[in-house]
Amino acid sequence: MDTTNSTLQWRAASLKRMQVTTLSMLVVAGLINNLDRSALAIAIPLISQELSLSPAQMGILLSAFSLIYACSQLPVGLLLDRVGARLVLGWGLIIWSSAQAFCGLANSFTQLLIGRAVLGVGESPHYPASAKAVSEWFEKEKRGGPTGLFLIAGTVAPALAPPLLTFMMLTMGWRGMFIALGVLGIALGCAWLMFYRNRDQLSHLLPAASVEKTQPINFREWLGLFKSLNTWAMIFGSAGVIYTIWLFMSWLPVYLQMERHVSIATAGWMAAIPYALGTVGQLSCGFLMDALARRGFSISASRKIPVCGGLVGAGIATLVAAYAPSLTVALVAISMSMFFIYFANVGTWAMVGVMVDTRFVASMGSLLTFGGYLGGSAAPIVTGILVEQTSSFSLALSISSILAFVSAVIYGVALKIKN
Repeated sequence: MDTTNSTLQWRAASLKRMQVTTLSMLVVAGLINNLDRSALAIAIPLISQELSLSPAQMGILLSAFSLIYACSQLPVGLLLDRVGARLVLGWGLIIWSSAQAFCGLANSFTQLLIGRAVLGVGESPHYPASAKAVSEWFEKEKRGGPTGLFLIAGTVAPALAPPLLTFMMLTMGWRGMFIALGVLGIALGCAWLMFYRNRDQLSHLLPAASVEKTQPINFREWLGLFKSLNTWAMIFGSAGVIYTIWLFMSWLPVYLQMERHVSIATAGWMAAIPYALGTVGQLSCGFLMDALARRGFSISASRKIPVCGGLVGAGIATLVAAYAPSLTVALVAISMSMFFIYFANVGTWAMVGVMVDTRFVASMGSLLTFGGYLGGSAAPIVTGILVEQTSSFSLALSISSILAFVSAVIYGVALKIKN
């Protein structure tokens, strides 16, 4: 009996250690991921001056990442579900961080373009691999909190990036900033390969009842995902979620300056307030979903209620922001919109972890990201055109509000989750 208890205690302690290690590295990887994406935007003035780049060339560099990142999602999900998160995310970190360091050594537009393209390919496994890792090491009813934690970098990093990256750039130059970020990511990639293990490598740590079928999926099974209404619901629903996120990520400082007549310096710290609320939204959604599951709600209801509620809240808040009579009302409305949209975003990723067998989690997560980034990539362009034609953000924000409501209907009606 004592031997049995000792074995169970050792297994529980080892499982807890793997969970903590996995989540810690995923959070750090997310921070590096988002800082790497932001580095070019921060360094644009110095890079364009040194390399004599035109505004059009800089625009191509900024957009190249997102398009390649979106397209890379399709094969990377299949690769993750066949090979596992250990190798794919580990080498993804090393590849994207090497590309980041390469950008710091670039001496031409072509070299920077190659670096940004490889950055997009290398970063593509990050979120699907994170979802797969959580699905492998946490039980279904306990995945909400960990999902919120690994997604937290999406709001923390955009708030930290301007002051942190500017300090690095002024201290070591734009080249040194890129190289330092690259070295940091390579080190984390090596640590991930060293310490993380796929579930089938340490399956003895998990209760036998929780170990699902783990053989790799094949190409025919992957293609079969596209025959499911759930897959298309995730793709189109995610497009509406990320559209709103990218609208604010791309245009919030300009909106505050142009629409609300705020100075550049003031707009910088004001823009951090909505991201702070977004961080709260991400964390609270994950824990709410787990709490609902503990209180007897079905797995489907514990996911759909927060996602649909968050999207409706985001839609209402964004519509209020579009026609707010004052800066104070607008900032409160935008902050609430960010709270709700990031709240819903965590829920969509938590859906991925329970709507399909663990074998398919990375593939479904990559399709979710594919749809989201296609929709998100349209937000800066559509908003820019509408603002140029109307000299106002009201119509652009209204469209974002409508898309949030549409996504809520898609997730609420079209998506079916087995309990």
